[in-house]
Amino acid sequence: MQIRNSSTRFGVVSIAIHWLVAVTVFGLFGLGYYMVGLSYYDEWYRLGPDIHRSVGILLFLAVVFRVIWRVANPVPRPLPSHQRWEIRLAHVAHGLLYVLLFVVMVSGYLISTADGSAISVFNWFDVPSLTGRIKGMEDIAGEVHYWSTWAIVILAGAHGLAAIKHHVLDKDDTLRRMLGSNR
Repeated sequence: MQIRNSSTRFGVVSIAIHWLVAVTVFGLFGLGYYMVGLSYYDEWYRLGPDIHRSVGILLFLAVVFRVIWRVANPVPRPLPSHQRWEIRLAHVAHGLLYVLLFVVMVSGYLISTADGSAISVFNWFDVPSLTGRIKGMEDIAGEVHYWSTWAIVILAGAHGLAAIKHHVLDKDDTLRRMLGSNR
């Protein structure tokens, strides 16, 4: 399999980073959803947020790499069977997914650093607070984080359903291209 994208296929780097980001986003969503129901005496009350923040910072680095890779490696042309509205809607959805990813990650960072403390990433390195102490920032960032995570999961779900529609109903190679198995 090729490393870089071509005019007809995604390369292995684009495919790998797509699925890494997708699995990580849904995993972080699940962990976040689980964490909000924990009591103070639950072991995961402290462990869960540390994992969530650490993986979130690593996801941020992966998404920055993905954006750079996408600029350097334009995506394959749409399939001839795709309708004009499908192509436009796909561009809008992809753009919105990128924006939402950054909104989610930045708001999560602001929640965690609102008290001026750094985020330790698995004790490998620390990401310092850039804002210092800002009273009430964690509440506003928390609202943004909550609603933008729901938006990204719903939009990503619709994205997945669209891929399945192309595969099952249209019987085209849209999904196969992102799985690396063109006919």
